[in-house]
Amino acid sequence: MQLRRRHLLQLGAVVASTPLISACGDAPAVTIDSSLPNGPFGPESTAEEVTAGLDLSGQTALVTGCNSGLGYETLRVLALRGARVIGTGRTLEKAEVACESVDGNTVPLALELSDFDSVLACAEAVRGMDAELDMLILNAGINTFGELELVNGIEKMFVVNYLGHFVLANHLLAGMRAAGDGRIVHVGSRSGYTQAPPEGIDFDNLRGEGSFDAQQAYGRSKLANALFSLELARRLEGTGVTSNVIHPGLVQTNIARTAPGWIRTGFDLLGGVVAKTPEQGAATQVYVAAHPALEGVSGAYFEDCNPVRVSGDHHMFDADMARRLWAEAEDMAAGYLPPA
Repeated sequence: MQLRRRHLLQLGAVVASTPLISACGDAPAVTIDSSLPNGPFGPESTAEEVTAGLDLSGQTALVTGCNSGLGYETLRVLALRGARVIGTGRTLEKAEVACESVDGNTVPLALELSDFDSVLACAEAVRGMDAELDMLILNAGINTFGELELVNGIEKMFVVNYLGHFVLANHLLAGMRAAGDGRIVHVGSRSGYTQAPPEGIDFDNLRGEGSFDAQQAYGRSKLANALFSLELARRLEGTGVTSNVIHPGLVQTNIARTAPGWIRTGFDLLGGVVAKTPEQGAATQVYVAAHPALEGVSGAYFEDCNPVRVSGDHHMFDADMARRLWAEAEDMAAGYLPPA
């Protein structure tokens, strides 16, 4: 039986995270940004390979969503290289199981990104630790694949993938600024330039005022991650703290656990052929967070362990939209942000 058009679009959304090797027609073209440091790593590199020989002893990292997939591999490899890694999960129990299962110095914390009170409690716990953050990896994310869901009147994927991290990062920035060093890595997606609404961030539809398309909503949230990184990099100029966004690729994780059964089945059957392993998927964010070759690089977008440029009609590098998004986020998170 032929798939309906909606099913084809959903299946396209599942594979939208795959890197672009080439482009045809009006499709965006991805090219290496030769103005920034390029490394010897690529789509098949693993997180262990990109950190081979690094000694991260004395450094502290925070990884959100540490209990599965990319977050777990990031936790494992950074701890393996000697870093003290704070791993967050939606519950303390989930974070504890993950942290206890890896070798190295790990600290579990609860973080429910859809609950800003939980975000504040997590930030307070981090500030209470005897260490400044050297790496803040905003990894956690969801894709609902379903109908419109609101959290405190705001679309759920936008809250979890972007706003929760916006609140968390803003509460941790002061310590990183004071230290005069550190890297912030936002886990975005190719969906930010292939699936977001045509106008980019549709500011008049963040609360479900208009029509809802789950994959456009996911793309919007990932575009928001990229714009967050862009504006944050501007605000951090001269501080020694950097901000970059990455696309991990299509990875065999459980982010599609809420997808329709036919999508999950297809991914189970084909994932091993078209998708990266978690070890490969985590490589880019670990590389950007830890490798000395990227010292001082900020405001860039990375795919397959290299900074890239993306042609075409999209909003990934729209500085005006990034500034407006920051202001809108401040309004949406009013009462949960530190004093200006």
